[in-house]
Amino acid sequence: MCGRFVVKSDLQQIQLAFNVTQVNTQVQPSYNIAPTQPVATIIQRAQQIALEAMRWGLIPAWAKDASIGAKMINARAETIAEKPSFKRSFKSKRCLIVADGFYEWKKEGAQKIPMFIRLKSDALFAFAGLYDVWQAAPDKTITSCAIITTRPNELMQTIHDRMPVILPKSAYASWLDPANQNLDELIALLQPYPADAMLAYPVSTLVNSPRHNSPECIQPIQ
Repeated sequence: MCGRFVVKSDLQQIQLAFNVTQVNTQVQPSYNIAPTQPVATIIQRAQQIALEAMRWGLIPAWAKDASIGAKMINARAETIAEKPSFKRSFKSKRCLIVADGFYEWKKEGAQKIPMFIRLKSDALFAFAGLYDVWQAAPDKTITSCAIITTRPNELMQTIHDRMPVILPKSAYASWLDPANQNLDELIALLQPYPADAMLAYPVSTLVNSPRHNSPECIQPIQ
């Protein structure tokens, strides 16, 4: 799964990395993003590539209340085209979720060691995501999203049995295009990222609480 992640890049870096043509939110560095918090996402709308803020934890349009979102921070790639919670979004409401890295907890005996995982290049990247719009009140909507997960690569399998889907830049256009209804082609994009392009290292247990949100969270420990 993916339950915490980091965005330390600034707005200009995000605009350049994703060819953003429309900015609809501001971005502040966050070193311990947790479910239900706002996250920076990229969507395609009317031929514009837009940067949007969405709530992390997908609330389907048919939901009776927002609490369901806390249980749907992730969507499994293997069942995404069939599950009622995700299949409609998978067809036409796909997004990129901006990240510089993410956390996972590695079991060592009775302990859980927090690990920070990023690209070796330290480059900004994108998780494959889905979103939906929920009518919270007659005059209020909530746009929310989920991160898609898949089986682990060789690096991640030493830490956890799932990992978030990190899309290569070559897949951005196909993934974002709401007119793209080739579900087999889209599912084929949801692969583990190459392990040799990633690194992981242990970090402080500060990240166990989302109240801690500083660069110290991603500093390696011995």
